[in-house]
Amino acid sequence: MLASCLLHKGVSSKFSVILTNVSIASISTWLTYQTWLFIGQLLILDLISPSTTSLITNLGILALCQFFYTSIFVSIYYSLKSNLPIWQVWKQECLSSSLTHFTGAGIAGIIFKLLNYADVFSIAVSLIIFSVVYFTYRHIIKEMTKSIEQAEQAERDKAEAERDRRIEVEKYAEDLTHALKKEEETGKALRKSRQAFQHAALHDSLTKLPNRAYFGEIVREIIAKNRENSECQSCYVLFLDLARFKTINDSLGHTIGDKVLMLVAKRFLRMLGQTDFVARLGGDEFAIVLKNIESAEIAEHLVWNIHQKISQPFSISGNKINIGINIGIAPCTDDYATPEDVLRDADIAMHYAKERGSGVELFSRDLRQQFIQRAQVESELPFAIERGEMALHYQPIISLKDGSLIGFEALLRWFHRDRGFVSPAEFIPIAEETGHIVPITTWILKETCGQLAKWQKMSYANRQLIVSVNISGKHLSYQSLLVDVEMALEATKLSPSSLKLEITESAAMENAEQTIRMLSHLKSLGVQLSIDDFGTGYSSLSYLHRLPLDTLKIDRSFVNSVGENGEDSEILQTIISLAKNLKIRVIAEGIETESQLNILKNLGCDYGQGYLMSKPLPMETMEKLIFEKQNWLPSNSTENVSNITEISKDKNLPSF
Repeated sequence: MLASCLLHKGVSSKFSVILTNVSIASISTWLTYQTWLFIGQLLILDLISPSTTSLITNLGILALCQFFYTSIFVSIYYSLKSNLPIWQVWKQECLSSSLTHFTGAGIAGIIFKLLNYADVFSIAVSLIIFSVVYFTYRHIIKEMTKSIEQAEQAERDKAEAERDRRIEVEKYAEDLTHALKKEEETGKALRKSRQAFQHAALHDSLTKLPNRAYFGEIVREIIAKNRENSECQSCYVLFLDLARFKTINDSLGHTIGDKVLMLVAKRFLRMLGQTDFVARLGGDEFAIVLKNIESAEIAEHLVWNIHQKISQPFSISGNKINIGINIGIAPCTDDYATPEDVLRDADIAMHYAKERGSGVELFSRDLRQQFIQRAQVESELPFAIERGEMALHYQPIISLKDGSLIGFEALLRWFHRDRGFVSPAEFIPIAEETGHIVPITTWILKETCGQLAKWQKMSYANRQLIVSVNISGKHLSYQSLLVDVEMALEATKLSPSSLKLEITESAAMENAEQTIRMLSHLKSLGVQLSIDDFGTGYSSLSYLHRLPLDTLKIDRSFVNSVGENGEDSEILQTIISLAKNLKIRVIAEGIETESQLNILKNLGCDYGQGYLMSKPLPMETMEKLIFEKQNWLPSNSTENVSNITEISKDKNLPSF
């Protein structure tokens, strides 16, 4: 054992290891010898007999004891060193070494036999055989050791691979945990983003109120419940539009306008009940659902309270804001199929409230019919001229001094192919609102200038006739008006002095400075200018005297209010005196009785027009009367007026 330890000194150079191995071998050898003696005495064995039977027994006992004691000491040593159980260490480290002990015992017995019974030649041969066996044994042991080492290396490689795989798995698990955590955070962010998106999709970003889509869903649910249970208490939908909101945006800026909308939204929320619902539809339009309302009267009462509270002034950034509101009310019944239908009817009622200036209106079927008619007029108006449905009627303007014909006022008439005659009071406001009045007026200018030029050429007495064309306030604000007038005069070769443009007083005073500039440009073309419906607007004398006017037309309401004997004629007298002082000619319209005619003549009015002299007539009828009628005033004779009426009846003309 000492030689073995010294031989393998490179494997373990520690002195304590060498001493331990030698000590274990010495002690186990001594114990083996003592055990062999004890067993021999116990079993009465012949310990020194050269017989083969005794030799095998003695060598077997020695090998077995040697293996037992050596393995026990080694197991104890490695157990203390590795903290493993002695039995487990013995199986792993010592059991395989038993072969060495028993093989060594067998070789010792053979050598013993050879030394005692063989000759020199036999011993030599045996030694050769033993050498071959020994080296074969060593080779086998070496191969076994190599195999064991390879197996151990494989196990180590496998363990290393397992360790690397475990590390990779742990790393993958860590990465997976991180990814799952990140995915969870992403999921939370996505859910939060989805919730924010859903909220943004159903709410107004400025006022934070529900938007049109959300409002539609609420109304759709109400309609469905009404269909399922007809005994549900009535609900009413309100369509609200802020009045003069555009003026706030234009004058104070959109920032103030946004603040106004936010304050209005807060007022809505404060004044409504818990079951009510308010939404912003867009711009300055809002909608409200009033739930559990017993009757339309109660609904109107609540709406008037809303109207009063919203209309109260408030201050923003030092600016005092006064804002009005128009509200349309529609009952949300099971007659409606969609929320859009309810909003449509509430919108119709709101527009009716805006037109009437009432502030609040309850929807009715009559309002819907009016709205449909208006929509039809609005859609067909742009094509009326192309279809040849528009026509011009001419009403004579008469000199009140001698009854001579001064000229005509051109009045537009619409003869619809299906509806027949459409009143100007119905389609002119729509044309003004939609802007179609501009191309219509351009067409009127060309038609009237061409017609008057034709009449002037037919007789020398007609050379001084003029034609008056009404110019809308919208057209007056367009620079294209100058071009339209100039092109009409140039195309028809009509003298500019034969064309008179009439502007209503309210349109002229809407933007007085701009009106003065535009009228000055028109005057430079040589046309005549007149203020129409004087007395119904808000004229300022500081602007009136600056307008380059030729005539002033008194509104028919002042003429009709004068009594048979001149009662209530003070306003007429004031207007005529004002015009005379400004050196402007005066025309009175709406003369229907001889007493009105006489009063106007006595007050010094220059010209007049009205049913007493003639109704507005078509071009063919007026052309005939130009040559047949010499004195248009009915003084001392009514025959001429009767003739005019008969002509009008023959032509089936409208009495407008």
